[in-house]
Amino acid sequence: MPGLTANKGVIIITGAGQRVGLHCALALQQQGYQLVVSYRTQTSSIAALQQAGVHCVRADFNQLTDIAAFVEAMAAYPAIRAIIHNASSWQPDIPLAQQNGQHDVLNQLQQDAAVFDAMHQVHAKVPYLLNRALLPKLLAADDTADIIHLTDFVASVGSSKHQAYAASKASLENLTLSLARQLAPNVKVNAIAPALVMFNEHDDEAYRQKALAKSLMAVAPGPDEVLQTVLYLLHSHYITGRILALDGGRHLKLP
Repeated sequence: MPGLTANKGVIIITGAGQRVGLHCALALQQQGYQLVVSYRTQTSSIAALQQAGVHCVRADFNQLTDIAAFVEAMAAYPAIRAIIHNASSWQPDIPLAQQNGQHDVLNQLQQDAAVFDAMHQVHAKVPYLLNRALLPKLLAADDTADIIHLTDFVASVGSSKHQAYAASKASLENLTLSLARQLAPNVKVNAIAPALVMFNEHDDEAYRQKALAKSLMAVAPGPDEVLQTVLYLLHSHYITGRILALDGGRHLKLP
């Protein structure tokens, strides 16, 4: 079984089938860790991870049965060095309907509730459940273990069009603080809060220039910026209960 011969220990990354999660999983596997990742759909990227020796576990984290199965799949590993919560969904709020006599209040409430619940499910509830379920394995690590939450710049400033998303990431940051208080000194708990890290292939030039202009550094640094921050936290013996901002000075780009 993968992981039983790992030199540096087992690291779990949720949602590692693409972009930042994929990059971090491949890089950490190459550095001697045994990677276990969750995914929802079999893709060429998942096949590449499997080829590299990464243990890939299919799980729909909207289902408690799948969350339980994912935890049970960790039975092969006596200890876990780190959990990196990367699984995410960028779901916008439903545009508010025009207020008129035909407005269906219940329908609007149902749609808004569905978005809010979906965002909090993946960004806050699942990390909460997995951290608690896998805590015995984190405490069994030879050295200090780590929990790393991937949050977002908007958790601290809000978002006009992604309010449920921003609120769910803020909830995850608060969980970071609570867990750090509870689990020290055996488990360090931190969050990484990126702003723009990388573009999507379909993003046009006008959008790219507008997005780059929002930060002082005016670059999209790529997923390796997140990887280096993960390594910084893994190698630290002292940092816990912190939200590390990767925003290129965006918080200082004032009008």
